[in-house]
Amino acid sequence: MPRLLLNADMGESFGSWVMGLDHEVMPHVDLANVACGFHASDPDVMRRTVRLAREHDVTVGAHPAYPDLVGFGRRSLACSAEEIENLVLYQLGALAGVARAEGLEVGYVKPHGALYNDMARDPGILAAVMRAILAFDARLPLMVMATRDPSGFRALADEHGVTLWFEAFADRAYDGEGRLVSRREPGAVHHDPAVIVDQARRIAAGLPITTRDGSELVLAADTLCVHGDNPESIAAVKAIREALDRLEQPS
Repeated sequence: MPRLLLNADMGESFGSWVMGLDHEVMPHVDLANVACGFHASDPDVMRRTVRLAREHDVTVGAHPAYPDLVGFGRRSLACSAEEIENLVLYQLGALAGVARAEGLEVGYVKPHGALYNDMARDPGILAAVMRAILAFDARLPLMVMATRDPSGFRALADEHGVTLWFEAFADRAYDGEGRLVSRREPGAVHHDPAVIVDQARRIAAGLPITTRDGSELVLAADTLCVHGDNPESIAAVKAIREALDRLEQPS
């Protein structure tokens, strides 16, 4: 079984406002999605986060977003395809400069919030993000949502020559189409650590999870997103890491 990489959103503090428990999460993940200043973070936070990733041998990825600090990047903005290409390119360059100062390189791209969801439903937005990656470094994989039918993602990636990493979520509910239930709906986010760890284990083992409408869903994923912004979620991250490590051990 290919190794399922754990990723987490990092560096989402801003000035004196603190978001997340990065120091608690970083030792247990493989990939750090570092905010690039548009939905959260600032130059000081970015550099501290990259330095922390280096200390724990974690790959740094760019986490670009719409320019929406007030809304934490969770609001869709009416940006043209050219604007999206340029704002992603701008954020990639910012993180690359900070990473280079710490002896690292950006290893992949995972858009944040509304931009991530918009590119999953709109091929034009997805293509704009892909063009930004190609203009910056065509070797960088793009993280996209694992769904019931990823053929549309694959076709566009093949057309542009972009590598995809499919991402699943341990702590989010899915609808019947294999997409994330909107955070605006009740029950969209799982809070019970036992439920979160069980969903992570099932995704890693290729077993079905149960969607909101009661149907079964198997997600073919390369990476699993975990969140660590409170003590309960930190405990879940640690338990997921232990569960995945056990699955990877030869029988």
